[in-house]
Amino acid sequence: MRHPFDVEYGVETSGLVHGRDLKTGHRHDRHSTAYYGIAPSVLMQLCARWRGLPLKAHPMDYSFIDLGCGMGRAMLLASQMPFREVIGVELHPELAAQAQRNVEIWEKSGRARCPIRVVTGDVAEFPFPKDPCVAYLFNPFRETVVKALLKHIAEEFAGRSGELDLLYANDEMAATIDDHGGFARLWTGLVALSKEDEAADRAILENQPDGEYAWSTEEPSTIYRWIGKRRTA
Repeated sequence: MRHPFDVEYGVETSGLVHGRDLKTGHRHDRHSTAYYGIAPSVLMQLCARWRGLPLKAHPMDYSFIDLGCGMGRAMLLASQMPFREVIGVELHPELAAQAQRNVEIWEKSGRARCPIRVVTGDVAEFPFPKDPCVAYLFNPFRETVVKALLKHIAEEFAGRSGELDLLYANDEMAATIDDHGGFARLWTGLVALSKEDEAADRAILENQPDGEYAWSTEEPSTIYRWIGKRRTA
């Protein structure tokens, strides 16, 4: 079942891959949730909301980092905005390879407004750019990896208060980020899917063999900013 985004642009970002099927031999494999491409309308609304906030720098000076990029749909969408660059980080090599193929198709079409690259590896080991960053997650992994990522961020952004924002869609691990204490919530709410995205998600998710994942008309989401201060007991 192909999402209209793929049909229109000739890329392959559709479908659902369960976390249990995303094996790489890495210790974090068992903490993967699933691959499923973000509804384009949700990401565009989240980015618009973020751009309306007081930022550390001009939006075009930020690097957009898709943590757990899968086949790269969010990367392609983000590259249409004036970011400094767009980077996708993906642990599973086959998903990363598909993301790279999609990037090549996208760039040849002239749709990218900034450089795009795919990095195959663990998000908890990814060297973040030295310029301001906005990272995006679509609930790609569970608490163990979220905690490892937060520890890594604390090291990477030590002394860089305000230089990392997080756009977290389907924010199931929001409490884990809150408990860390190094982030401030800038916004929390429900982001409505467009009618086209709603229909596509419903068609795809209602055809799952085991019906494990439910479709919805809204995506619970949170925007965070790294402030670098840990709570004290």
